[in-house]
Amino acid sequence: MTDAELLHRARSDPAAFRTLYDRHAAAVHGYHLRRTGDRDAALDLTAETFAQAWIARARFTDDRGGSAAPWLFGIARHVLATSVRRGRLERRACARLGVLEALDRVAAAAQPDERWLDGLDEAFAGLPAAQQDAIRLRVVADLGYDEVADHLETTEEAARARVSRGLQSLRTQLADAPEAHR
Repeated sequence: MTDAELLHRARSDPAAFRTLYDRHAAAVHGYHLRRTGDRDAALDLTAETFAQAWIARARFTDDRGGSAAPWLFGIARHVLATSVRRGRLERRACARLGVLEALDRVAAAAQPDERWLDGLDEAFAGLPAAQQDAIRLRVVADLGYDEVADHLETTEEAARARVSRGLQSLRTQLADAPEAHR
């Protein structure tokens, strides 16, 4: 049975997807392992690749004579790029929020001191609901701005503005918080 046939069958039969997974998992894992050099990260990225493939299985189109390998490796590239981008975004967001040094200290300390989080929940709760929703989708769910806009039924520019304004408001509120809360 070709990969294309397995993916078509996987729409109603999870065992067909398992067969596809068994056929390609080692190669996808090797791809991630070569790029990360980290066995645990490669396993996580492989799992995410196949989770994304499962979600997108109904959209698969057979452009390669029955092989899903190019499609799977396209997903793998996207998952890897998203992982790298997410790591960079998290560090930049932490730096903009003024918590990067605190994060480094927390990671180095035997007993994490998370006092810098004091007031974050209250500050977040004080944001307009539209900004809260936008930040949850963009930062917590790690969706792209186009996906955030779809979820919020607005334009991509409006989604970007909501996230930006919400994060700026959080920075301002946390910067104005008493020293004990930073």
